[in-house]
Amino acid sequence: MIDYLRIQKIIHWLMAIIIMLDLNIAQKFGGEMQLLDRLESRVDHATAGMIVTFLFVLRIILRYRYGAPSLPQTMPLWQTHLAKLGHFGLYFLMGLLIISGITTANFTSDPIVVFGLFNLSSEVDNLYMFELIRGIHEFATNAIIALIIIHILAAIYHHFIIKDDTTKNMLKFWTRKSLR
Repeated sequence: MIDYLRIQKIIHWLMAIIIMLDLNIAQKFGGEMQLLDRLESRVDHATAGMIVTFLFVLRIILRYRYGAPSLPQTMPLWQTHLAKLGHFGLYFLMGLLIISGITTANFTSDPIVVFGLFNLSSEVDNLYMFELIRGIHEFATNAIIALIIIHILAAIYHHFIIKDDTTKNMLKFWTRKSLR
């Protein structure tokens, strides 16, 4: 049985943490804000998004090259299909969020400079395209939140109720052998 590489687990948890922080940053957009605060939040949101983009690409490469552990033989076929569909959905939505986020930034007139180096904005105001792509971005955000909740509930179910190794595959970073 193959196991995730330690780097795959680290990337998984880094992405989880950054995505949760980024969702928190994005929630501020819906409230009342001063213009400078809104611009700063957009930069923070875009910077976190670019970090997730890098980790996402690395994660896809590692998944393609090294694969993932097999699901337990005892898992019913319908759960196996849902697990694969759920993971595909998470990857698809992450990709859609990345593309729609960068595209939305491109259609704003305000500069969005990530890492103090790259301006994602064309600084040409195109409100129609901005609103259209932002709608896609918001849909993908809500959809990925739903899938993340399902993903967490499935992990809890496997760890505490079924008590198989599905969740342990992503939680266990070191073996006894590697501690010596």
